[in-house]
Amino acid sequence: MNWSRTLTVARTDVKQLVLAKDFWMPMGILGSIFFVIVPLVLLFSITSLGDVDAVRSIADTLEVLPERAQAQIKGDTPQGRTSYALAVFLFAPMAVVVPLTISTAVGAATLVGERERGTGEFLAHSPAGTKEIYLGKLLASLLPGYFTTMVGFTAYSLIVNLIVGPEVGGWFFPTTQWWLLMLWVLPGFLLIGLSLVLRLSGRVKSTAAAQQASGLITLPLIAVSYAQASGAIYGTAGTTIAIGAIAWTIGIASTVKGMSAVKRQRLLGVADGV
Repeated sequence: MNWSRTLTVARTDVKQLVLAKDFWMPMGILGSIFFVIVPLVLLFSITSLGDVDAVRSIADTLEVLPERAQAQIKGDTPQGRTSYALAVFLFAPMAVVVPLTISTAVGAATLVGERERGTGEFLAHSPAGTKEIYLGKLLASLLPGYFTTMVGFTAYSLIVNLIVGPEVGGWFFPTTQWWLLMLWVLPGFLLIGLSLVLRLSGRVKSTAAAQQASGLITLPLIAVSYAQASGAIYGTAGTTIAIGAIAWTIGIASTVKGMSAVKRQRLLGVADGV
């Protein structure tokens, strides 16, 4: 395995994405909606309403949260406790949905796209081995989604601390569970999704077919990730670390198996069924 060649493949793809405005604009809009607009409107509305019946009713519904989660909620007022619970517990799944959506959209087109653009022949005759091409494509698909999420997460943290912080005694976000979710659990789930989508991209005949097929994979995976992200936030640090370790184990095993998806004949479009 030559990591220099792997990084060259990844760097080439990332440069192409950076120059594609039709890729960055939808990605930026998606990230803004989930990490900025929705939290900003919701948290600002709750903290601005004050101690009214509507906020007290929402605060009462916090009793449906696990006891451990209820014990962690800070704030002495209904609006403080409600906004704290929303910021820390209920928005966690969006941190998984956004990068999975973006990265799988990129990954679905990455291998079959080479053949459609006519650049597959150049890649097939390059010094890079098939494993190096696969890992390079995987890195190039993972980075845009993860980068967007980390930028959005930074903006979200700022919004939460500025709006909710004064209600609960100062800046408190990100919590330990959120750090573990973003730096340990999330990359594992991204690896699972991309390893499956790239395997598809190496086998189908067109980008449209790859994107449709990837939807069948990513939707169930998003549902599972959604549930696991919630569990990671509600549970202990040990639970979160265990969830991340399981995701990494499955992701690495799937990646190793998926390396066989890249065939030089498929990049040239001369393999059976292509």
